[in-house]
Amino acid sequence: MVQALTTTREIQRATLPNGVRIVTESMPYVRSVSLGVWIGSGSRIEHGPENGISHFIEHMVFKGTKHRSAEDIARSVDSVGGGLDAFTSKELVSFNTKVLDEHLPLASDILADLVLNPLFRAEDIEKEKGVILEEIKMEADQPEFVLHETFISNFWKGHALGKPILGTKETVKKFGRDSLCEYFSRVYSPKNILITAAGNLNHQKIVDLIGDKFAGLPTRDGSVEDSVPKTYAPFILKKKESLEQVHITMGVPAYPLAHKLRFPLYILNTVLGGGMSSRLFQNIREKQGLAYAVYSELNLFRDTGCFMIYAGTAVETATRVVNSVVDEFRQLKQELIGEDELRRAKDHLKGSLMLSLESTSSRMSNLARQELYFDKFLTLDEMLDSIEAVTRDEVQQIAQEFFRSESIALAMLGRLGNVKLTRKDLEC
Repeated sequence: MVQALTTTREIQRATLPNGVRIVTESMPYVRSVSLGVWIGSGSRIEHGPENGISHFIEHMVFKGTKHRSAEDIARSVDSVGGGLDAFTSKELVSFNTKVLDEHLPLASDILADLVLNPLFRAEDIEKEKGVILEEIKMEADQPEFVLHETFISNFWKGHALGKPILGTKETVKKFGRDSLCEYFSRVYSPKNILITAAGNLNHQKIVDLIGDKFAGLPTRDGSVEDSVPKTYAPFILKKKESLEQVHITMGVPAYPLAHKLRFPLYILNTVLGGGMSSRLFQNIREKQGLAYAVYSELNLFRDTGCFMIYAGTAVETATRVVNSVVDEFRQLKQELIGEDELRRAKDHLKGSLMLSLESTSSRMSNLARQELYFDKFLTLDEMLDSIEAVTRDEVQQIAQEFFRSESIALAMLGRLGNVKLTRKDLEC
């Protein structure tokens, strides 16, 4: 059954009899269509030796299907000037393409072939192990990545959410055809598949195209074992003498992605470290000259979240940077942000939101986000109104809730020298 969901965004939704969901948004003023197949389970559902298998399968589907060779897959979208991409995150796997509207049948056929008919040949698996092991090595050469993984693995210690998306050298080396096929069959099930499309399209035609490909996928349970992760407040000082900088990550728990106070949380993040006018950038970089890169970010998931701060600085100034961040925490807890500061943060968020929704690919991704996390579709006006409704008191309330000394996690990586920090230095 087709159901119109909004008036200011032409969004429609349908569900195939086997459980595959389809959401489209018509944008008749463009000539492109972006189409995505979303698997609603990322690396967080992997357990033990499965770590990294979602990402491995994402790679493997491009190595050949029942109907296309790897070269055919690479040429198919290129030949019509389109783009084909995929990614794995903690809670999602995405296969997506962007083409001219006239090439939509080809795009849907390619994506369906990738998701439904991968071959998982043993020889391809062995080759791809080498590729992903090199990817792991590449990431290990990037200190920011190493620090992030160190921080996350201890912040959500013991939970799959804290494990690396790529897996480890040990887990990747042990993947085989049987383990890939078993996981693929279990996770790539109809109720776990969402298809979104945005652009110059007709909803019913999309439903017919997808139904033709996916309707025959057998109905399976598709449920996955998962649990709510517990957060910790680790204090980690990790020496690496080959680095010129000390890399610092600090973080506290935050709301889940769909929490009712997410918009005040976005404002707090913007004020603290979300841009060049933010407090961290202006204080630590512009006024004190202690860092080139300093920012805050939100890592939010369906049942938990983390508010993170990053800075790279010299060993001599590492303690000053940590103290400066803690000072900002303290000030946000004790004093309301200014009216002008609130206005700038709101305008920044509104501008970022509106600009982010200008392309068909961003609209297609937004549809998936709202379907998977909110189970409803917000109009642009509703989102803008929610930003505008944020008050200074709400921002301070969130700062007081999360910026607590006992909740602050700290990880440092680099040539630490005589850096001496204790949890007492995090009191705010």
